[in-house]
Amino acid sequence: MSTTSDYGDGSDRRDLDNDGPPGGVATASRAERRDAQGTGATKVISIISIISGIVLVLGGILTWVTVANTLADEKITTSPDACLAGRTVADPFTAYCEAEVISKHALEATGGKTYAELGRDDPLRDTAMTASFLRASLFTSVVAFGLSALVVGLGILFILIGVALRQLASAVTVVIPRL
Repeated sequence: MSTTSDYGDGSDRRDLDNDGPPGGVATASRAERRDAQGTGATKVISIISIISGIVLVLGGILTWVTVANTLADEKITTSPDACLAGRTVADPFTAYCEAEVISKHALEATGGKTYAELGRDDPLRDTAMTASFLRASLFTSVVAFGLSALVVGLGILFILIGVALRQLASAVTVVIPRL
């Protein structure tokens, strides 16, 4: 706390115990000075966050497009009894629907038995194995679509955080003079 006294020359001088100079001139406190110094680091962090966000968004979109094109190149059409019948498999929904219908058809062909339940000499074991492989491949693409969507979402979040930090760093600190 500072005290003010009259020194007889008409000026009030401060006897400051909070780092301010005498003579009634107000200066930024230590905390305010630290805030001003921290804005440079905040701006750098905001730029890094924005750039990282852009990279994540682009990477997620590129992954989505790559998986979609790779699936479309296989020219798989969902079965007539699939939930999205007659569509080209090129997105997570059609891939999931086709994987489920493959499972249904494989179980019908094997009498309701899975690959592990069929005997080693059972000729239907190859059918079950192929169906299992196809399902796993389709589910892998579903996971890839999900991860790419997650990465795009995280990228957008990083961009928003970077913009918010940038705005905070450029906010004007108002110093109220002490009288």
